[in-house]
Amino acid sequence: MRLRPLEKSDLPYIYQQENSRKVMALWFEEPYTSFDELQILYDRHVLDQTERRFVIEDHDDFIGVVELMYIDNLHRNAEIQIIINSEYQGQGYAQASILKGLDYAFKVLNMHKVYLYVDVSNAAAIHIYRKVGFVEEGHLRQHFFAEGAYHDSLVMGILATEFKHQS
Repeated sequence: MRLRPLEKSDLPYIYQQENSRKVMALWFEEPYTSFDELQILYDRHVLDQTERRFVIEDHDDFIGVVELMYIDNLHRNAEIQIIINSEYQGQGYAQASILKGLDYAFKVLNMHKVYLYVDVSNAAAIHIYRKVGFVEEGHLRQHFFAEGAYHDSLVMGILATEFKHQS
């Protein structure tokens, strides 16, 4: 398994993810993106230094995406996001991908802290995040709207000094 930069040729896979209600509910976002809009967004953001988007790939299979977003070079922090395609969930890809994303954030981008938001009801994700070293930093009440309801979210973070993964 490896992470590689998102390429324009990956957009059909991203299109499938971004139009899945189940997938986008995990990111607290609306499942609505046209392919044309996705191409425009790609072109607009490909040179954006406040984000890095990676494809999770295993033997040329598109497993999912890891994103470092809102990269702040002054405060040295970034948000991490991950989506694993449903057919690959439960196979260890999420944990391995998060570790690779953190490794990149801390060792390449020199981030001090990486944080994320996760639905309080997403026990599987919370378990993985805790396992790799994230700690709960806060509980946001009814902070995100998805699937017709407001959801509580945990804010979790990990500091560079807490990150133990060796590449």
